[in-house]
Amino acid sequence: MIGTVVKSTGSWYLVRDHASGQLFKCRLRGKFKNKGLKVSNPIAVGDEVTMEPEGGDQQGVITEIAPRRNYIIRKSTHKAHHAHIVASNLDQAFLVVTLVSPRTSFGFIDRFLVTAEAYDIPATLLFNKLDLYDPEALEYMNQVMQLYSQIGYPCYPLSAHTGQGLAQVQELLADKVSLFTGHSGVGKSTLVNALVPDLDIKTSEISAFSDKGVHTTTFAEMFEVEPGTYLIDTPGIKELGVVEMKREEIAHYFPEMRERLNKCKYNNCVHVNEPGCAVQEAVKKGKIAIPRYESYLSLLQDEDSHR
Repeated sequence: MIGTVVKSTGSWYLVRDHASGQLFKCRLRGKFKNKGLKVSNPIAVGDEVTMEPEGGDQQGVITEIAPRRNYIIRKSTHKAHHAHIVASNLDQAFLVVTLVSPRTSFGFIDRFLVTAEAYDIPATLLFNKLDLYDPEALEYMNQVMQLYSQIGYPCYPLSAHTGQGLAQVQELLADKVSLFTGHSGVGKSTLVNALVPDLDIKTSEISAFSDKGVHTTTFAEMFEVEPGTYLIDTPGIKELGVVEMKREEIAHYFPEMRERLNKCKYNNCVHVNEPGCAVQEAVKKGKIAIPRYESYLSLLQDEDSHR
């Protein structure tokens, strides 16, 4: 039987069977190794797996994981030097950001975008809590949205609270697997509830199969919005450490830097203080935004993303 992992509790995995649509509560057979990747979770939401029924009552065992076409990954909060796969096999990713209560930092936004670029996942920014913005905050939001739109990232202002802008986002979800993530407190849960009708029913359907009393806040969960349309909700992420990335690769994941890399004087330029650097020249001329360049420098130094 082939299915998709819709929830993981660390010891049990809920798998939706492709043929019947039924949920199976599965465990892993033996140990799964992710080739060359130290991860705290061998299986992630969105993984396609092969399973065999075991012990009746819609229980099963996972015997195989299909190769992932992409994934979003971050540093593990539990295990040092390990990564955590947030979700896999995505068509697109949405980062919910707020510029008031709480303010999402440029560093956090850029780390997310770099991770999405690295795995070729189209990313969109959703600016939530529009109902709280005064004229000054609105002006600032428009400037930030313009900064990211110019680089090529779609930006949508909205209010999960009033429903403003939600219809546009709903249209973007059709026939795709979409990941929603963001800092704690940005209103992501309210937004997901507003975007997915009857989410309470869908949550209780999945919870009925989960271990009673086990509340995991470290794993994502996939919901079927309608046939062929899936939304993966993730718990609030405190920080996004970038994983599996060499220092000299980082600039490739900034689109506005990528287009200038072949104009640098030196092939091994890391765009910090080398002479003849096209990236530094573009920063001086205002063609690369200073907050983006600062994010790049902080990634080079591997500083904490929530600063």
